[in-house]
Amino acid sequence: MALRTCNTFRSPFVDSIKLTKKPMRICKFSVKNSISDLNESRKLVLQVKEKLQNDYSSLPVGKNGRDDEDMILWYLKDRRFSVEETVAKLTKAIKWRQEFRVSELNEESVKGIAGTGKAYVHDFLDVNGRPVLIVVASKHLPAVHDPVEDQKLCAFLVEKALSKLPPGKEEILGIFDLRGFRTENADLKFLTFMFDVFYYYYPKRLHEVLFVGAPFIFKPFWQLTKPLLKSYASLVKFCSVETVRKEYFTEATLPASFKD
Repeated sequence: MALRTCNTFRSPFVDSIKLTKKPMRICKFSVKNSISDLNESRKLVLQVKEKLQNDYSSLPVGKNGRDDEDMILWYLKDRRFSVEETVAKLTKAIKWRQEFRVSELNEESVKGIAGTGKAYVHDFLDVNGRPVLIVVASKHLPAVHDPVEDQKLCAFLVEKALSKLPPGKEEILGIFDLRGFRTENADLKFLTFMFDVFYYYYPKRLHEVLFVGAPFIFKPFWQLTKPLLKSYASLVKFCSVETVRKEYFTEATLPASFKD
């Protein structure tokens, strides 16, 4: 009887050990998967790098060039790790940077158009730790300003905003101040250019776009623009100045134009 009792007795302590075995296996399995994912990502980066070297050897190298592995990995993630799609989109982006001379843009080169105050990078981050690019629509006059200069300012400010990204952050916030918007400020071509810049050349860098204080006259313009923006239109949020004050900044970091 003693032997039978001993054989059939189940210690709660032993049971608890048995219960911990399965989660431990899962943990080890997830670690192996992470290592496998890293190895696979590395292989894909090298594949893209090799293909760019073989097929587009004339493209520049170095930071933001065809051998920039961080940039390649970013585009792989954007293209869901499709090598062919990544090569196509990355090639387009590097060629644009080269032809547009993005690396040569600086405060002095955009000084004239920046002086209009139509767009700038805010000095402070928002409450979510994102750099902030602000566009003042009422100061944008397409009939007066050179569209090429507008495009250069756009590229320069995006680069400047990204340079302010704190560790662990990857996206920026865009704010369109639409107060005082009039028909002479409407510029379908430039607005689509801006969103094309984020889609083709800075993918997944724009997290959210606030359209602040949009007047009634802006709505027909938005209805024309929205279909052209495709999935990026979902990033747009119409809101009030009060929302900007309460939800996106502290009293100390609020842009001056939204304080009054």
